[in-house]
Amino acid sequence: RYLMVNTSQSSMKSQREFFDEISSLPVLDIHTHLVGGKLSARGLHDILLYHMSISDLYAAGCEDAGRLTEYPDWPTRDETIIRIERALPFLDASSNTSTAWCIRRILSDLYAWKAPITVDNWRKLDDIIRERADDRAWQREVVRQTGIRQFVTEFARREEGQDDDLLQYALEWGFFTRCQAGEFDTALCELERCWGKRPESPMPIGTGSRPAPTRTINSLDDVHAAVDDYVSNISSVPVLSTATHLSTDINYCEISESEMTDALSRRDRASIEERNIYASYVNERFLSALERLGDTLVFQFSMGAEPLPFETSSRLSQQTIGQLGAMVSRHPGLRFQCLLASRHANQSLCSLCRELPNLSLAGYWWHNFFPSVIGQVMEERLDMLPTNKQVGFFSDAYVVEWAYAKVQIVREVLARTLSARVEQGQYTCDEALTIAHAILFDSPKTLLGIRLPSNMS
Repeated sequence: RYLMVNTSQSSMKSQREFFDEISSLPVLDIHTHLVGGKLSARGLHDILLYHMSISDLYAAGCEDAGRLTEYPDWPTRDETIIRIERALPFLDASSNTSTAWCIRRILSDLYAWKAPITVDNWRKLDDIIRERADDRAWQREVVRQTGIRQFVTEFARREEGQDDDLLQYALEWGFFTRCQAGEFDTALCELERCWGKRPESPMPIGTGSRPAPTRTINSLDDVHAAVDDYVSNISSVPVLSTATHLSTDINYCEISESEMTDALSRRDRASIEERNIYASYVNERFLSALERLGDTLVFQFSMGAEPLPFETSSRLSQQTIGQLGAMVSRHPGLRFQCLLASRHANQSLCSLCRELPNLSLAGYWWHNFFPSVIGQVMEERLDMLPTNKQVGFFSDAYVVEWAYAKVQIVREVLARTLSARVEQGQYTCDEALTIAHAILFDSPKTLLGIRLPSNMS
C-alpha cells in the first residue's frame, strides 16, 4: 500500500516537472576560475576550446592538445584564429560527447545560435560573442540564467574586486603535493615560488622549466619560514578555502625533522624517495599550521587526475585513499573537502566520510563530469552520506557560459535520480526537493562558510 501511494504521487510529477522545480532551486558554485570584471566569454575560443573540449578534439585527431594561453595573460587574436581553424575539421567526430552537447546548449540557449559551426560561419559567431564580452549587463544576465547565487574562484583572479558581490575566493596558489613529470623537488619549488610574495595563480600542469626563485630553500629552518609565510598570506586575504591537489603518486607519511634534513642535503640528486619526503613533510607542516588557525577555512583538495604530457588521466590508488584517511584523522580540528575525478574511488571516499566527521565530498571534477558518471556518483552519495556531508555541484568553469551548461547537466541528472527514488517509494516529492536544495545550496553554504548578501540569505 505504501508503494502504491508513492507511485501514485510520483505519477503526478513527471520528470520534466521535477526538472522544472529543481531548476528553480538556488545553487552555489564552490570551485571556478572566473575572473573579476571578465565573467563571460571573450570570444568563441572561450566556449569551443574549453580544456575539456580540447581533449575531445585531440582524441578525434586534432594536433593541438595544449590549452590556450592562460591567465594572467590572454590568448592573442592570432592564437585563437589558428586554434579554432585547426579544430573545425574535428567537430563532427567529437559531436557525440557530452562536452560537445554543452557547447551546443551554450550557443543555442545564450546566443540563439543553432547552426553547426563551419569554416564559413565561425567568424560571425565569434563576432557575436566578442561584442558582448565587456557588457556587464550581459554577464549578469548569464549569471541570472544559471540560477547560481555565488561563485568561488581563485583569489588571484579577483582583479579589482569588480564582482565581489558574486565572487568569493579560495587560495589556489602553491601545489606542494602535485607531481610534475620528471621533477622530484616540486614541494620545495612551490614553496620557493610563493615565499615572500602575494598570492598569484598556480603553475600549470606540465609546466616544463620553472622561473628562477627569488629565495632558495637550503635548510629545515627555511622550510619552516616559507610555510609560515604562506599561512600568513592565507590569514591576510579573504579566502574561504585552499584549492590544491593530492597526487596519488606520493607516498604520504609522517616525516621526522632529521629525515627531512637528510633529504634536503640530497636535493641536487633527488629521486622518488626525496619527492615523497619533501611533499609529506611540507604538507603535514602546512596542515598543522592551518589547524592552529582555528575553524576559519577548509582544506579543499582534488584527487584522481594525474599529469600526462598535456592534460591528465584519471587514476587513484587504494593506498592513497588509506593514507588520506590517516591524514584527515591526524587533524581533527581542520575541515577537509575532496573534489574527486575518479568514479571507481567514490565508494571508498564515501566510506571515509562516514567515519571522519571533518571530511566532505564535493561535486564531480574533471574526469567525473559526464552525465553517466555524475549519475553513479550521485546515487552512491545519496545512499551513503547525509546531505550535510556532500556538495552537489561545482563547475570548474573559466567563464559563466560554461557554468550555465554544467549546472543544466547536474540539474537534469539530479531530477532523474530523485524522480526514480520517488517512484520506488524511497522519498516523497517534497523530501526529494528538500534533498536537492540541501546539496545544491544549504550544504555548500555551511561547509564552506559562504557569506550571502543580505538579499540572498
